[in-house]
Amino acid sequence: MLGVIKPYPSPLISGRGIDVDFPMLAGCLALLGLGLVMITSASSEVAAAQSGNSLYMMTRHLIYLVLGIGACGVTLMIPVATWQRLGWWMLMGAFGLLVAVLVPGVGREVNGSMRWIGFSFFNVQPSEIAKVFVVIFLAGYLIRRQTEVRETWMGFFKPFVVLLPMAFLLLMEPDFGATVVMMGAAAAMLFLGGVGLFRFGLMVVLAVGAVFLLVQAQPYRMARLITFTDPWADQFGSGYQLTQALIAFGRGQWLGVGLGNSVQKQFYLPEAHTDFVFSVLAEELGVVGSLCTVALFVFVCIRGMYIGLWAEKAKQFFAAYVAYGLSFLWIGQFLINIGVNVGLLPTKGLTLPFLSYGGSSLVICCACLGLLLRIEWESRAALGSEEADFKESDFAEEAPRGR
Repeated sequence: MLGVIKPYPSPLISGRGIDVDFPMLAGCLALLGLGLVMITSASSEVAAAQSGNSLYMMTRHLIYLVLGIGACGVTLMIPVATWQRLGWWMLMGAFGLLVAVLVPGVGREVNGSMRWIGFSFFNVQPSEIAKVFVVIFLAGYLIRRQTEVRETWMGFFKPFVVLLPMAFLLLMEPDFGATVVMMGAAAAMLFLGGVGLFRFGLMVVLAVGAVFLLVQAQPYRMARLITFTDPWADQFGSGYQLTQALIAFGRGQWLGVGLGNSVQKQFYLPEAHTDFVFSVLAEELGVVGSLCTVALFVFVCIRGMYIGLWAEKAKQFFAAYVAYGLSFLWIGQFLINIGVNVGLLPTKGLTLPFLSYGGSSLVICCACLGLLLRIEWESRAALGSEEADFKESDFAEEAPRGR
């Protein structure tokens, strides 16, 4: 295997050994380690009841973690130019997966949603893959059609010919959270691609109107929207999950009740090891542990944005847009998941990157990490791209960066 990949430049095979952005890698590894510890704690009671083994879900999560590290290593070996060439194929693959998950007998229904394609030992969540593939496709579009995007309405609206059908397929599952995250990341990429403020503002207004209509279209969405404003009004009905999460935060106080001592994970808080793992973390580690976790997420997301900036300064504009898009995906999921856990947003099933239990989410997050590390290495190695006709005047002069 090494004989096959060794001729190609790689941050894993270089004269300086493993040549990657260690601050970014360390931040993500810290989140992965913390996630493994919290999954072990939060899932112990449920796992014991369902399988007779309190470490069952921890074992599965550990397997996904190994697969994720492998996916990170693979993406580290693939040149960014390869992702750019395969953008259209990835988009078609994303559409194929989102259609397949809706086919009876192929898609697997869990809690009323068709979001998974089931295999014998694991499930694949197509929405996690689709979000990343959309970012890669859109980054390529912004390079190919940069003048159109900046100066014409047509260049601005063309991406939505792809994005809206994909959003429709996601809503058919239904997966409202993934739709919001994907469209939010796409909007941010278009703004960074040079879309004028007026057109961007119009897009924001239309997006808010679309969200309002979508909430009105389904009674359960409106119920969630009403419930989260006062969950205690129906604490044993529609507000049950949020009230239990808030109780977990209240019990944690400043320093928490101690690792493994959560009461809410003992069948009081539904989905304690998936969507609401942060509530269990807050109960066991307290405000201090919660804020440290948030600080780690903030560091990782900002570092991802800086990787995009460094690629942009190295004139690797496709890589820069990909880095920005992946960072916005993480930021969106982080904000929504934390917002749901603390009661600032309506209850929505969306995993916390690197922390929540879930094979697809964990493996895709690790693959995205590998891609970001590859982008950082290529920009540092000055492997510039001449495919875009940006001018030096498009970028403000800055002092040489220090890492």
